[in-house]
Parts: sequence; structure tokens; C-alpha cells
Amino acid sequence: MTAGTLARWASDPRRSRGRRVAEAPAPPRNDHQRDRDRIVHSTAFRRLVYKTQVFINHEGDLFRTRLTHSLEVAQLGRSAARALQLNEDLVEGIALAHDLGHTPFGHAGQDALQACMAAHGGFEHNLQSLRVVDALEIRYPAFDGLNLSFETREGILKHCSARNAERLVESEPDGPAQRFIAGTQPSLEAQLVNLSDAMAYNAHDIDDGVRAGLITPAQLDAVPLFGHWRRAVLADFPALDAQPKRLLFETLRRLLSAQIHDLVATSTAALAEHQPADADAARQLPPLLRFSPALHAQNAELKRFLFSALYRHPQVTQSTALARQMVAELYAAYTAAPAEMPADFAAAADLPRSVADYIAGMTDRYAQREHHRLTGRRLFAD
Repeated sequence: MTAGTLARWASDPRRSRGRRVAEAPAPPRNDHQRDRDRIVHSTAFRRLVYKTQVFINHEGDLFRTRLTHSLEVAQLGRSAARALQLNEDLVEGIALAHDLGHTPFGHAGQDALQACMAAHGGFEHNLQSLRVVDALEIRYPAFDGLNLSFETREGILKHCSARNAERLVESEPDGPAQRFIAGTQPSLEAQLVNLSDAMAYNAHDIDDGVRAGLITPAQLDAVPLFGHWRRAVLADFPALDAQPKRLLFETLRRLLSAQIHDLVATSTAALAEHQPADADAARQLPPLLRFSPALHAQNAELKRFLFSALYRHPQVTQSTALARQMVAELYAAYTAAPAEMPADFAAAADLPRSVADYIAGMTDRYAQREHHRLTGRRLFAD
């Protein structure tokens, strides 16, 4: 989408707040296209292919990983951004980078690192994603990190505790953490990625949960948002009752389409009502990108179902308990013997943070190999 076709409240790359280290333009790409390209070529992005979404990576080849999740978020976000005349390139860049700081083993790894780092500033995966693109990627001669634009960094920092926001603002007063102090919103593009993230989670966790045999379409039928579209598909294609895979895929396709249409319609009405003068004016308003109240309530009900039936399923909780144990034992081992890490991590002045950085950057399978090397034990069955 060219700048001339953007809505006036979209993030215009020609008016970007810039990078922390000034760089010459790189035509024909604009700043946000350049950000996206840097993210795709980063080491952290490639590692996402072997990082858990819900199911540990070795449990099956077809389950989502952090990489496939990020691609799905980007696809949903770009579809809605085009309809809303927002900056598609910025949406894509934020979507592809939003999980770069996620630990191995998904939220289980994050919870374990947070417990390990409780006395050392804590661990937040959104903040870690920003840390990856600001400091931990080592690719360029003139700066650490990827030196992304303010707008992309702002979108990556989806959540941030008050304590960490204050610390970030001390070092960068006008940086992406300032909004958590001021109580303002991120760009509309960042708001859109947050919603796309939620849509992608719901759809692919249903797909993976059914594929794994942990939840069933019969259970899902009682959830209004899913049940409505499943019945609609069967009304149009009765023969699909004997083809459960096709029935599930078509149900999820319609569920996602309905959410995109609802999001676009509801957000268009909110933008028409508030008429922000530009992207910065939109930041001063309440969130303008949102679902209708009815769909928001249905999504919340679906999330409650997935939380109780899938994320708390005994098979999942057994894996996550082992994952937390593995991450905690890795942290203890590296803290006791820093030389077991690469030299640049072992020599860092802040050893606890360096250990957390090293572990957070691991893939599931590398973490398992390191744990076996350091402890001689295998927690997961082959």
C-alpha cells in the first residue's frame, strides 16, 4: 500500500519518528519495509521455527510453532490493514517480531524464567522481544540490535510492567515505553496486531487441539462462536459430516473471516466517530480498533473454553511442568558455571540477565540438548 492510499490516521513511513541510530534511506524501501526485512533475516526469527506454541516441538510436525503463529498473525493483520487503509508493512513487521523474545517451551518457559529472575528485574517476553531487536541481535557494524524504527519497536512492546516502563523511560524518554507512563495507546497498526494475535491463537489452538485429540468438535459445538459456524457449514455442505477434517477447516475459515469482517466494520465506525487527525492523534484516544461487544463476548467465552479444556489438559500440563523444570535447572546450571555458556554471555557484567538472555534465545530442541549435556538426564521421552 502506497503512502497516498493510507488513511490520515495510519502510520505514514514518511513521518516516522526514526531510529535510535540515524541511517541513510534505502530506496525503494520505506523505513517500515526495511524493518520487516531486517526481522525476517534475523537469527531470532529463524529460531521461532523450533519454539513451542502450545505443543512441545517434538510432539508432532504439524503443530504450530512460534514461527507459523507469527506468519498467521501477519496474514490476518495485513488483510484487515488493507481494508482499513492502515500501513500493511508496519503491521507485518510488528507481527513477525512480536514473539522474538519468547522462551523455549512457550509460556511454561516464560513462567520459569520469571520465577528465576524475580530478584533480578523479572522476565517479560514482550520486553525481551524489544531487547532482542534493540541489543541482542549482532549483525551490523555500527550498532547492536536491528535499529528498527520507533513505530515497529512501539508495536513489539505490547505489554510492560510499570517498573520496567519507568526504567526504559529513564534511558529513552521518548521511547516506546513512554505510553505506559502516559496512559496513551500504541499506533493503530499495533492495536491491529494485538487483535490479529488473539484471532490467530483461537483458530490455530482449536486446530492443533483437535489434531492432538485433546478436544473434540462435540465439545466445541457447545461454544457459541465455533458452534454457530460449524452448523452453518453443515447446512451448506451436509456431506462434510463424514469428512471431519474438511468440516473443521471450513468452520475455522468462516470463523476467522467473520472476525475480520466484524473487526473492520466496528473499527471503521469508531474511526468515523472520532476522526483522529493523524496517527499521533489516534494514540491519544481510547483503543479505536476493536470487535463488536457481541463478538468480544463470544471470543472471551471461546478463550475460557480453551483455557480449561486445552491449556489445562493433563497431557499439556504434564509437558509444561517438565518444561518449567528444565528451564529452571538450566538457569541454575549456567548461574553456577557461567563458562558453560558462550564466552560473550559468560563475560557479561549482569550475569543473571545474561543467563536469561541465553536461555530465552534457545529453541526447544537446543534447550533439551543442553539440559541433557549439563545434567545427564532426559526429561522428555523421545
